[in-house]
Amino acid sequence: MKSRVKMLSFAQNGDNRGHLVVVEGKKDVPFDIKRTFYIYGSDASVVRGKHANRRTQFVLINVSGTSKVKIIDAYGRETVYELDRPHIGLYIPSMTWKEMYDFSEDSVLLCLASEHYDAKEYIRDFQEYVKEMGK
Repeated sequence: MKSRVKMLSFAQNGDNRGHLVVVEGKKDVPFDIKRTFYIYGSDASVVRGKHANRRTQFVLINVSGTSKVKIIDAYGRETVYELDRPHIGLYIPSMTWKEMYDFSEDSVLLCLASEHYDAKEYIRDFQEYVKEMGK
């Protein structure tokens, strides 16, 4: 099964005053953006995420610093993405296990979500994820 996780590149607008990156729902990302949040102050030893979402799709953008995102499929295959540029995002579809880690000291990881927060749609146990994926 081919992964639907993919890197996205956003247009960089700028001049001698600096840079501007615009991200619009259903234009630059494949969903309406219903929630945004960001992670900062995590050190390199912290692992965030460690869950899948039944409905929510995400785009993760390191607007400052760097971090890594590990995607693990229901067969246990891992792919690691490094987020290190503020105009590059990682699209993560629903029902995808994700772990964010290796945060640089100046990391600010912006998360764009397709749904409002609902604790019931989170799968926080990897074996439950595998079961729901039918593997």
